[in-house]
Amino acid sequence: MAAYDIYHQHVRTALEKDGWLITHEPFTFKVGVRQLLIDLGAEKLIAAQKDKQRIAVEIKSFLASSPLSEFHTALGQFLNYRSALKRFEPQRVLYLAVPIDIYLTFFAEELTQMSIQDYNIKIVVFNAAEEVIVEWKN
Repeated sequence: MAAYDIYHQHVRTALEKDGWLITHEPFTFKVGVRQLLIDLGAEKLIAAQKDKQRIAVEIKSFLASSPLSEFHTALGQFLNYRSALKRFEPQRVLYLAVPIDIYLTFFAEELTQMSIQDYNIKIVVFNAAEEVIVEWKN
């Protein structure tokens, strides 16, 4: 079993409050000999389209002493997951879940913003204490 991020349950609850149905925990799939595990898979009915929106969410806490080092790891993981999803689950959109305090500080820095823009990283910002989604950044 995969080790969950410290904020895993907070994000799960926040997504459920936001109307998402958690369908996978973790969302797993195989690419060649590698088993990939993304923290959560979820879907939401889009009433106007009578269709389901599907997402995968990778949760990161950024609690280590070097947020830049954690970002490098998260970015590489995100890009690998997105590449695999594009081929095997193309209808599913990948998001990186980050706590609001990290989003307002480290994610506001120029280098982080350049990477987010250059690599088109989709982010879901959450408030862990209130277990709510604060913002979806597409």
